[in-house]
Amino acid sequence: MRVLIVKTSSMGDVLHTLPALTDAMHAIPAIRFDWVVEEGFAQIPTWHPTVGKVLPVAIRRWRKNWFSAPIKAERAAFYQALRAENYDLIIDAQGLIKSAALVTRKAKGIKHGMDWNSAREPLASLFYNRRHSITKQQHAVERTRELFAKSLGYQKPTVQGDYAIARHFLATVPSEMGQYMVFLHATTRDEKHWPESNWRNLIQLMHKTGLRIKLPWGANHEHERAIRLAEGFDNVEVLPRLSLEQVAKELAGARAVVSVDTGLSHLTAALGRPNITLYGPTDPGLIGGYGENQHEIRGAEKSMANITAADTFAALQKISHLAAE
Repeated sequence: MRVLIVKTSSMGDVLHTLPALTDAMHAIPAIRFDWVVEEGFAQIPTWHPTVGKVLPVAIRRWRKNWFSAPIKAERAAFYQALRAENYDLIIDAQGLIKSAALVTRKAKGIKHGMDWNSAREPLASLFYNRRHSITKQQHAVERTRELFAKSLGYQKPTVQGDYAIARHFLATVPSEMGQYMVFLHATTRDEKHWPESNWRNLIQLMHKTGLRIKLPWGANHEHERAIRLAEGFDNVEVLPRLSLEQVAKELAGARAVVSVDTGLSHLTAALGRPNITLYGPTDPGLIGGYGENQHEIRGAEKSMANITAADTFAALQKISHLAAE
């Protein structure tokens, strides 16, 4: 059975889709998936054993210059690749008008998705041939697992979902596995940042443990922050610019991770590493970290500044069995 998945973004949403593939793999051993995903996240589907072809799409980039000749040529090439396969069925796990109209509608095969009352944007359901009622009051991972089960005709498992990507990194994790931690300090919105003074206080507390701290970054301003956080500490390493797969390898070998609300926090959960995510104005609700050893600390009055380094260090000691030297 050949199935096309339409789940283009964001990083957390793409990762949250993986356990549904694992369910399907166990229920239908011969199943294989192709996947339409935003170009920035195209590495992620390749980590799952059931995924064959990844079809990168660039809707975010295309819409900035939609009618230019180069973008029109890119779109034409994408649609040619999309329509080259006649799929047994298509599962639109995005539930948005944009992806349904620009991708799902043009693919060849029976189209499945959430119904009017379940989709994130109800109008998206008009583009599907088969519409499924999916319970809203459950984690996003469970909603997607339910959608796949109903689309493919098997009973959704009752056990916790398995991302099935950690094994992809087992043979290539750093040689110092378990001897360091990763601090994910970068996020998209200013109000979701933890104050730099709090990060530095936590690094100081970590010095007693003998473990190194690794700081990844993506953009230049994140690199500058990492350098400021590491200044004066001999137990901190500012990593070079890494690809998403390289970041995943670092996370896979970490003793534990401390993160703000960011896509890489979901990647940590998918890799099964102990993680503490710090939340201020955002509510993890039904879209927070999913998996074992995923913990959260919420700032009083929804303020990141109210989360102390001491409380975070105490939580780290519990989840990673740290003992101060």
